[in-house]
Amino acid sequence: MQKHIDSILALAMGHTDTIARVAVILILTSILLKLTQRIIPRLRDYIAAQQSSREDSQRILTLSRVLRYSVNVAIVAVAAILVLGEFGISVAPILGAAGVIGLAIGFGAQSLVKDYFTGFFLLLENQIRHGDVVEAGGKAGLVEELTLRYLKLRDYSGNVHYIPNGTISVVTNMSLGYAYAVIDASISYDTDIDHAIAAMREVGEDMRHGSDLRDKILDALEIAGVDDWADSSIVIRCRFKVVPLEQWNVRREFLKRLKEAFDRANIEIPFPHLKIITAAIDSGTNK
Repeated sequence: MQKHIDSILALAMGHTDTIARVAVILILTSILLKLTQRIIPRLRDYIAAQQSSREDSQRILTLSRVLRYSVNVAIVAVAAILVLGEFGISVAPILGAAGVIGLAIGFGAQSLVKDYFTGFFLLLENQIRHGDVVEAGGKAGLVEELTLRYLKLRDYSGNVHYIPNGTISVVTNMSLGYAYAVIDASISYDTDIDHAIAAMREVGEDMRHGSDLRDKILDALEIAGVDDWADSSIVIRCRFKVVPLEQWNVRREFLKRLKEAFDRANIEIPFPHLKIITAAIDSGTNK
């Protein structure tokens, strides 16, 4: 037993320099990983603050996540190669074997490779950014995270959806540049259409100049006109041009104010009507 202990001690003494260098490599790796966690977020915030638009700032936030992930992977990979070199293990055969294994894995994990390629182009083409509201992969919600592998969305109910990038074929971004708050207002068939449109314009001007949302509205109310003849109503469509992500707030406030305006102007907001036609039945008997 003592012989084994002595041999282990002798081996350790003979590799003291190697162990010391490995320890230094691991310590430096730990320091670099901590520095990236501090420096990259600060650099991200600084660059984002210099941008002239919200869209550019959001893009910087999204790219910083991928950059930090890539830097961490690179640091760990370099540290692993250096540690193997200190123990006299040749890296070249390992890299060659890794290439063959990677090729085999690539054929077996094509969906994963597709996720990474799609995620790369989503970031490169600036289709999705952190903080956007998008519809992708059959789900809609607020973008909380976008990596090279998946898209993380949180919907209005608070549910979190993880969508593999490879399954995303169409992206609908609801917060890119500007948005439209589209409103369909229904009036009865007995209502004067021009009178109703005038009331809608009045409400639109009041909101644009005298509401808490005036800074969110970019242009005057646009009346498209009569959009449909429904079963019990005439549908008039209009829209506001608004800043991104405010279309829903503007729409709700407009509908509230429009209801009050229609009540003051005695404009009927219709509800389903059922018209019953009865026919007289001859009670006489045939002779």
